[in-house]
Amino acid sequence: MPAHEGHPGHRTYDAVIVGGGHNGLVAAAYLARAGRSVLVLERLDRTGGAAVSTRPFAGVDARLSRYSYLVSLLPKKIVRDLGLDFRVRTRNVSSYTPVDRDGQPTGLLVGGGERRTREAFARLTGGEREYAAWQRFYAMTGEVAQRVFPTLTEPLPSREELRRRVDDVEAWRTLFEEPIGVAIEDRFMDDLIRGVVLTDALIGTFADAHDASLKQNRCFLYHVIGGGTGDWDVPVGGMGALTDALATAAREAGAVVVTGHEAVRIDTDGRTAEVSYRTSDGEGVAAARHVLVNASPQELAALTGDTTPAAAEGAQLKVNMLLKRLPRLRDSSVDPREAFAGTFHIAEGYDQLAAAHAQAAAGELPAAPPSEIYCHSLTDPTILGPALVERGYQTLTLFGLHTPARLFERDNDAVRDELLKSTLAQLDAHLAEPLADCLATDADGQPCIEAKTPLDLERDLRLPGGNIFHRDLAWPYAQEDTGRWGVETRHPNVLLCGAGAVRGGGVSGVPGHNAAMAVLEADGD
Repeated sequence: MPAHEGHPGHRTYDAVIVGGGHNGLVAAAYLARAGRSVLVLERLDRTGGAAVSTRPFAGVDARLSRYSYLVSLLPKKIVRDLGLDFRVRTRNVSSYTPVDRDGQPTGLLVGGGERRTREAFARLTGGEREYAAWQRFYAMTGEVAQRVFPTLTEPLPSREELRRRVDDVEAWRTLFEEPIGVAIEDRFMDDLIRGVVLTDALIGTFADAHDASLKQNRCFLYHVIGGGTGDWDVPVGGMGALTDALATAAREAGAVVVTGHEAVRIDTDGRTAEVSYRTSDGEGVAAARHVLVNASPQELAALTGDTTPAAAEGAQLKVNMLLKRLPRLRDSSVDPREAFAGTFHIAEGYDQLAAAHAQAAAGELPAAPPSEIYCHSLTDPTILGPALVERGYQTLTLFGLHTPARLFERDNDAVRDELLKSTLAQLDAHLAEPLADCLATDADGQPCIEAKTPLDLERDLRLPGGNIFHRDLAWPYAQEDTGRWGVETRHPNVLLCGAGAVRGGGVSGVPGHNAAMAVLEADGD
């Protein structure tokens, strides 16, 4: 069997990459294309990490993005540089948020053109003020996105350099200096609209709108700068299409990519290194000039024997579903095919989000769990088999907020079931028929629905505490000990290229790109 198809061989590599998630594959492809010998060691039986497409339901031809599911932060530069066969599609509708007003079901549909969106704001709020504020606010974030996003694949700017690049005192204060809740409350009056804006600050991040640490601001920033526009796109073929393309690019450039190889130790003197690994057949050692770790900071510390960083904690519920049909809405003015094509916000009013956070912080499951849903197959039906498409089947992806890992520690299975039930009840409150009536069944007659808690993600993917970003997101500028590219560690030839690197988090490939650039710079290229 050729080495690149599953055997590391016995020699010294220019770079050994620990972990075959998307960032590790990006680094491998860049380095191999630059003529470096590269070995990628992946613990699982497949590459891709959290960015994979799988068939989770027995006997059902539906390939779902099981963990990560939308693309915003992946620079087109990486797709072009690596010649990836990968495409995304833009959703026609940004979001729909149902609500009861004066005892009547209504909601806010954002998308379908400026006129429709303006009219939707006016129907909900009774005037033009909120839409005008919305336009001003997102014009501001759009300007910031155009200035900040290109810096993600450059050496880290200083805080002052990035501030000058933003070149907007109000925007800098709003996003970088004061809690995002201040701007939301100053700019918007309607509770529902305030909540829709705040949600981007809470994806996988357990924080209040006024958290003094500003971790909610950092989350918000990364969610509005993607691609220089803030748009969140649907990966054609599912998220696995990206990582399959990356694995192909790495292998075609000459990288050796092996699965079922778990790295267990890194020994380094700063100039050369050895990575010990184990497989089902035994143990081995790969020597390298550089080691890139596409894993969490906690895993990096365990491999190198360094002090383990503070524990991370995830705070989300991920639910995958397959439906026989989309459910009808109580708000009959909206077509379900539009409502579910964008982000469908559930129990995400501003006050509801604050109440859910307070309850979870007190150790209780939120009484009204907030979540957001979208239907991948409306934008990209290729993830479903032809027979399912013909019969009108659709997928639903739900992402729940304010469910920190600590809530599941007493009994993960029981709490998961309880939370799933109450989360779906919040959705049902806005439907004209129960979601359960729309669920497809698998080959065993079981409903096509699966839920993943932070503890499930920690078990399945070794995400520390189930944190999808590996740790709290960092500002995209240099701070003490962040290094030139934000991937450096205390070992000169060991780099962190996972989501826990500075400017990591999300499906971006940015840490992988930056780690590869750091290696090439160190080698004098």
